[in-house]
Amino acid sequence: MSGFTTLAVHAGQEPDRLTGAVIPPIYQTSTFVQDGINVLRDGHEYSRGSNPTRNGFEQQLCALEKGASGFAFASGIAAEDALLRAVLRPGDHVVLGADGYGGTNRLVSRVLAPWQVQHTAVDVTDLDAVRGAATARTRLVWVETPTNPLLGIADLAGLAELAHEYGALLVVDNTFASPYLQRPLEFGADAAVHSTTKYVGGHSDVLGGAVVVADREWHVEAVNGFSPGSTLAELVAFQQFAAGAVAGPQDTYLAARGLKTLALRMERHQHNAGQIAQWLTQRPEVSQVFYPGLPDHPGHELAARQMDGFGGMISFRLRAGEAAARRFAESTQMYKLSVSLGGVESLICWPSQMTHGCVAGTENAVPTDLVRLSVGIEDVEDHLEDLELAFTS
Repeated sequence: MSGFTTLAVHAGQEPDRLTGAVIPPIYQTSTFVQDGINVLRDGHEYSRGSNPTRNGFEQQLCALEKGASGFAFASGIAAEDALLRAVLRPGDHVVLGADGYGGTNRLVSRVLAPWQVQHTAVDVTDLDAVRGAATARTRLVWVETPTNPLLGIADLAGLAELAHEYGALLVVDNTFASPYLQRPLEFGADAAVHSTTKYVGGHSDVLGGAVVVADREWHVEAVNGFSPGSTLAELVAFQQFAAGAVAGPQDTYLAARGLKTLALRMERHQHNAGQIAQWLTQRPEVSQVFYPGLPDHPGHELAARQMDGFGGMISFRLRAGEAAARRFAESTQMYKLSVSLGGVESLICWPSQMTHGCVAGTENAVPTDLVRLSVGIEDVEDHLEDLELAFTS
């Protein structure tokens, strides 16, 4: 099996061996009976360490990302936290995308900073800026592409080469693209992270996160019981088990179910988004549209090379400014005012005070006249009607 959708349906999702049930059961259990002291059935002891439902989803997502190992967590931030703590030590430095999810910035700047982890926020679409920010203590280059919320496109192959030149890892938040449209490990990234709450789950009914790592050694100091040359998979696996922010069986069941239709949903998301983005460029109320599928987007050609489509997220700025953006976000009907993204239903938000409120007033603040759309799978005519009414309200 090698086709994306075939893997999405079958990888890690074998029918139940006992009953033949086509859909693997949800193993809603905290612990597993042992056949003798430390004699485990299929390696399962306690659900913090392993659970068949979670393990199946991890294999499924790992196959789609073309990785070596996958790890599921209770949220996207829990996944990020585990990866960061697996790699970083006091005094280490992170190059972080300036245009990125506010929660990641908060995690690095407010949770890890007191533990003497330093960071520099830069425009990750500019390789020279990333190089200028890197130091001898840089251990991670952390990027989103497309970025959130300005939909910038970062050169994954170029960033991987740069990061490895400094002995650092390249980590790519692949939430916006999903593995259907982009597989960062194929371009040299060391890990891909996801909020599986978003496009992976796809129905706004599950909270989760994941880390998928490449099959490469990373030479770390001999600390915490790990010798130099330990793999990134070993380090993340230890954090998953020791810190315990694992995804539960019900959540991973829902995420696995969502993955099976990811290709179908993403095609519809981006079909709608492409038409809406083009329509927005014709609106006199709009000063700028951010969508990598538009030919005049500065990252359009790069996105066309490293992605298999342009995704379902659009941002745009309103000429009339902050008040107009707020009013627009509160005026739609089919588009529901909410944080999050990637569900089958359409969502709208005002990033400066919603998803990115924690960076308001800083140099990384989001423009206050910006509106972000998570374009759902509804009929495109209904999208345009709803947005038209918001413009005229």
